Amino acid sequence: MGLSKATKSAWFVKLEANLEQYKSVFIVEVDNVSSNQMHQIRAALRGKAEIQMGKNTMVRKALRDAINSGSHPEYERLLPYVKGNVGFVFTNDDLKTIRDTIVSNRVAAPARAGAIALNDVSVPAGNTGMEPGKTSFFQALGIPTKIARGTIEITAEVKLIKAGDKVGASEATLLNVLNISPFTYGMNVAQVFQDGNIFESSVLDVTNEDLLARFMSSVSTITCVSLALNYPTLPSVSHTVVNAYKNLLAIAIATEIEFEHANAIRERLANPEAYASAAPAAAASSDDKAGSKPEAAEAKAESESDDDDFGLDLFG
Repeated sequence: MGLSKATKSAWFVKLEANLEQYKSVFIVEVDNVSSNQMHQIRAALRGKAEIQMGKNTMVRKALRDAINSGSHPEYERLLPYVKGNVGFVFTNDDLKTIRDTIVSNRVAAPARAGAIALNDVSVPAGNTGMEPGKTSFFQALGIPTKIARGTIEITAEVKLIKAGDKVGASEATLLNVLNISPFTYGMNVAQVFQDGNIFESSVLDVTNEDLLARFMSSVSTITCVSLALNYPTLPSVSHTVVNAYKNLLAIAIATEIEFEHANAIRERLANPEAYASAAPAAAASSDDKAGSKPEAAEAKAESESDDDDFGLDLFG
């Protein structure tokens, strides 16, 4: 039975109000999400976000009405993602916190024949507790086994299903017999809409350090390209000035042109032994000064002690 006209009207009013009130929207996928999970997610988001579900035809109509009215042309970017079993989560809170709350509620689920595997599934080595008569079942799936203490034992871990593959009837039966629930189901974030832009939720994991590292890498690249092309840019100017100054020093030393810093370098080149011997002497002088400080402190302390009683024994 379809929704009544009054219910549809109320739904449209609510969606319009949410779009106006909240600056950010999560487009979420709710495949295999139970009503109990939905209730728990709503409770966790209460006061922080608003969940609204509805038929895709109703959502598209509401978005197109807002686009055609000219009030929100940016909603056109949402239309391509209104497909399948999806819903909206509206919020003004921190996006990463809300995203983590949305995806944290997950439940384990058994493998079903015909379902698409969400992740790789492996069967661990160990005793299955099954009788030897079912050995052929394992052999058909290519799982190595042996008989130990009257039961079937898997001798090595086997990757049974790859992520993205369709689960076969035999694989599903085996996993259910072994009490393995390989998949988890919950609400997934497909896209995030904010300030007219739409992006994947993985963008929320980018830190300030990541942004700074990428910015500095870009600056370095611009600097290298600018220097190679002799094209001045703000990042390359300082390097150009330093390189030009190095060239001036080289020319001055080669042509006997004199100026302060060139003369200092020329003197070092002409008498390197003096500067080489000066370094150890300076280090030794520093050590001597450091060593003499305790002695001076002791002498000063003795002098102050004598001054306290003017060199006399007051109790003698």
